[in-house]
Amino acid sequence: MNIDHLVASYGYLAVFVLVAIESLGIPLPGETALIAAGGFAGHTHDLSPWLIWVVASAATIAGGSIGYWIGAKGGYRLVRRYGPKVHLDASKLKVGRYVFDRHGGKVVFFGRFVAVLRTYASFLAGTNRMNWRRYFVANAASGIVWSAIFTLASYAAENSLRHVSGTVNIVLLGVAGAILIVSFLFVRRKVSELVEIAEELYPDLD
Repeated sequence: MNIDHLVASYGYLAVFVLVAIESLGIPLPGETALIAAGGFAGHTHDLSPWLIWVVASAATIAGGSIGYWIGAKGGYRLVRRYGPKVHLDASKLKVGRYVFDRHGGKVVFFGRFVAVLRTYASFLAGTNRMNWRRYFVANAASGIVWSAIFTLASYAAENSLRHVSGTVNIVLLGVAGAILIVSFLFVRRKVSELVEIAEELYPDLD
């Protein structure tokens, strides 16, 4: 997929489609399209960085909302059906619900800046039945901030940001991996306590 060609040919539409699809849970290069569009705008001035920002922000909100809806309508049943095959029993699903109830806003907001989480955070929020209003605010805020940072930075630097974006993503992925490992070890130590809390809070969760 030649992102430069798509951006040069379809402009704002290419940015909206790629960012929206990535946000709803399909791993397409939305961030790369945003950087390409910002760099293209800085180099040719055929696109407005402000409109790119608005379009990308709208795409994150629209795509994320669809991803949340898909997770809310079918994600939980899917996980309940196939979860036991990967050791996700009902108790652990209740722990996931507890985490999103308590910290879902942080997961959605900061997940926007990490490649893997950016793609699946909305679906997971819906699957874990995160409160819609809290989800919408966190998703909109993260999308607006994320779009602004990458659009304006790539516009100011033209295409030079793309040359370091791979390194930046590796660093972010490394940091995210470290956080996930620490979180996993913490949850593993506290799993019995978390299961007890979750079972008490969600006795009738189905």
